[in-house]
Amino acid sequence: MVELSAAERHALVEKNLPLVGYITSEFIGRLPSHVSRDDLTSAGLMALFQASRGYDPNTGVPFNRYANTRIRGAILDDLRGADWASRGVRSRQRQLSRTEDQLTTELGRTPTSAELAASLGVSEKELASTRDEAQRSMVLSMQGFTAEGGSIDDHLPTHAPGPEQELLHRERLGYLRSAIAVLPERLKHVIEGYFIQERPMAELAEELEVSESRISQMRAEALALLRDGMNTHLSPEMVSKVTGSGAALKRKESYFAAVGAQSDFRSRLALSAFASMGAPPARRTA
Repeated sequence: MVELSAAERHALVEKNLPLVGYITSEFIGRLPSHVSRDDLTSAGLMALFQASRGYDPNTGVPFNRYANTRIRGAILDDLRGADWASRGVRSRQRQLSRTEDQLTTELGRTPTSAELAASLGVSEKELASTRDEAQRSMVLSMQGFTAEGGSIDDHLPTHAPGPEQELLHRERLGYLRSAIAVLPERLKHVIEGYFIQERPMAELAEELEVSESRISQMRAEALALLRDGMNTHLSPEMVSKVTGSGAALKRKESYFAAVGAQSDFRSRLALSAFASMGAPPARRTA
């Protein structure tokens, strides 16, 4: 296997970052509204970083195709591990089904939406939302997420990861979220705006009153910080050597320390499982 240099890995990651956004959007359009885009993006970004480390150009497979498979697999694993169909959603669907059956028996016909909503004590809008969640869950289980179709299990690994692998994966995701959370404010704004909110660079440049080329530089700087901030705690040998003044070194060391101080092991695991509670993690407000 040919090992790529740190610079080559970084170039692959930066060039293929938009792929994470495209795949996340493809998934999120077929999922209930309570599923967090941030969680799926984090899983996809982690898979992209890992793909850059495991890629062997001698295989002849283009990196974007290799990364595509890894990113999709990681997001599917995250969905299964997070139990995306939360207890609340399943409970509402069961209650809806029971009430509809009961009213059908009593009325001798299928109840109207207004009758069903009144019996459940909800608005017709809330009833429509519950039905939408039920339909989306059926789409997920019946169609999967690829153009080729098939069920979700067709695209999952045959063997589930062991407890140790699961813990390591969740800790990596927790570190990634911590690393994003403590980025300098303007760099964080660029990362969230470009990769999570999928806003154009021109819009971010106007908002921050800088040129588009400067936004591109800030994006590269933020990605380098994220990579080294995570590697400092997970793979110290992968951290890039700091060049520049003593002030630059101190700022970088301060950032690395902030990543570690942002959360402990338990809270990192809790962060990575946040989606199972049916609520997105806290986000920065503009």
